Amino acid sequence: MAELDLWWLTPLILALLIGLICPATGSLLITQRRILLANLMAHSVLPGLILALAFELDPTIGGLISGLLGALLAEQLNQRFKGREEGAMNTVLAGFTALGVLMVPLLQARVDLETLLFGDLLAANEADLIRTAVATVALLVLLSLSYRDLVFLGVDPDGAVAAKRPVSRIRFTAIVITALVVISAITAVGIVLVIALLCAPVLVHVDRCLSLRGLMLRSAGTGLLLCGGGMMLAVAADLPPGPLIGVLCVGLLLFKRP
Repeated sequence: MAELDLWWLTPLILALLIGLICPATGSLLITQRRILLANLMAHSVLPGLILALAFELDPTIGGLISGLLGALLAEQLNQRFKGREEGAMNTVLAGFTALGVLMVPLLQARVDLETLLFGDLLAANEADLIRTAVATVALLVLLSLSYRDLVFLGVDPDGAVAAKRPVSRIRFTAIVITALVVISAITAVGIVLVIALLCAPVLVHVDRCLSLRGLMLRSAGTGLLLCGGGMMLAVAADLPPGPLIGVLCVGLLLFKRP
């Protein structure tokens, strides 16, 4: 009887963790003007996830490798198409998404694409919590070791390079952590909707915060309310939590005071 009463506990904990780390990560990406890269990575993880699930491997490894490959390919194409970087990155985004969809019939993988694309928070398990905990710890380590450099990169990226700060290492580490955050959030909101959770809570606070720390804390608090409230509303209304959270993110921007 106790198990039946507590079936919602794991999904709720996962929703709250995702609500914290997605906006916190989004704060870093938006202040560094690299949020399009996060959107690309959110879609680039799909082929790796499909491949890992088809061969019964850890989806975190497959998604991480695939996401990094997508980011590296986009960086190469950006060098080739200077001034047209957004077009190149969107093409890579679409290509990796299409590749992931094609791999399902090619590998005859038993994969629920709808769950991957839009999430299934109510089916969360301990493995999802572990992946999210790893992403959370990785983000905290990055912040504790490189907070000043992250602020420097957000305010003056050219100055950070001129000051010989480890810009490349920090950006690569941030890319890896972004991939981990995206993979951990797939169960909650899916590949398509994770970008809303990375952006919306940040956008409502970015103009009013005087520090990166303040922006991350406020954004994380808003994300916590969105995910926790979204899950409870979804359970009460018998709706899928991921899409409902995505709609709440749009509503948050619509009702934001100018």
